[in-house]
Amino acid sequence: MPETVRALVERFKPPVSVRNYGTVFTDTTEFMNIGYGDVIALGGKHYLVMGDESERRFGMEDPKFWVKRCIELECGLYRILKLQFMESFDQHIGPLTITCHRSATKEARILRLVAGDPRFMQGQGIKDSAGNIVRVLERVAGRRLDLNIEDIHSSHQEYFFDVYPDILRRFMAACRAIHHLHQHGETHGDIRRDHLYVDHKTGDYCWIDFDYGYDSVENPFGLDLFGLGNILSFITGKGVHAIQDVDTDALGLAEADCALFFRHRVVNLRKLFPYIPEDLNRVLMHYSAESEVFYETVPELLADLEPCLDNLRRT
Repeated sequence: MPETVRALVERFKPPVSVRNYGTVFTDTTEFMNIGYGDVIALGGKHYLVMGDESERRFGMEDPKFWVKRCIELECGLYRILKLQFMESFDQHIGPLTITCHRSATKEARILRLVAGDPRFMQGQGIKDSAGNIVRVLERVAGRRLDLNIEDIHSSHQEYFFDVYPDILRRFMAACRAIHHLHQHGETHGDIRRDHLYVDHKTGDYCWIDFDYGYDSVENPFGLDLFGLGNILSFITGKGVHAIQDVDTDALGLAEADCALFFRHRVVNLRKLFPYIPEDLNRVLMHYSAESEVFYETVPELLADLEPCLDNLRRT
């Protein structure tokens, strides 16, 4: 390690001996070779790597070796560095197959677009010495929305009337944030409930992870709209309700009551919770396997949700 970088590490006084720190990288192409104790030199700053990020999905840890937890040595602040990683895969929605791809260029472009907007994670894209676009991200001061909801231990009925109206209001504000991207010809690309965070101070919602793009002939914003529907179903049901976990005969449930995207998830939630108003349930049914009409824009979705929210506030 060069002496100038070693001096930065010594000044920061990390919780491990300086002798354990390793290589200074200016080229992040081989991101699998960059690990704990290494330093990434980028844009005139130095980032001490403390480990790899991971996602927890479906009860399993999914390591993300191209995403590094770091300390910016010049200021001592926590940063996340997303190194350039190319991948593509097919997403299946009913009879449709949509090709998705990961794009560092897209995410850097969106970071410029949403700079200063608290509805989105903040950061910037910086090129390393090999021309790779590294996203240097600020830590979101919050917690995943789905984890917050899972920690609410009241009954669904108490939740629905006491807590849900404010959650729906904030979710609708998050939908408007996605519309802001669409107005500029951008998509989020990977809308999931674990990509929406709740700010610890304000309680407002903040989107993270914009690096997926996708190809869709019919509607470039379609996958984003389906993602919003999945979150709406989750917050309305206070979780996921799988058809195999309920008494389908007693409740009169069939495949038509489940989601087009995830055929095992019940979206006709009024059959589970009869106090859910019909107007709100009709919105959910736009995402069902039996629906022939889907939302094509965020304003269409919000136009149907706004009277639902007004009615809930009056109850």
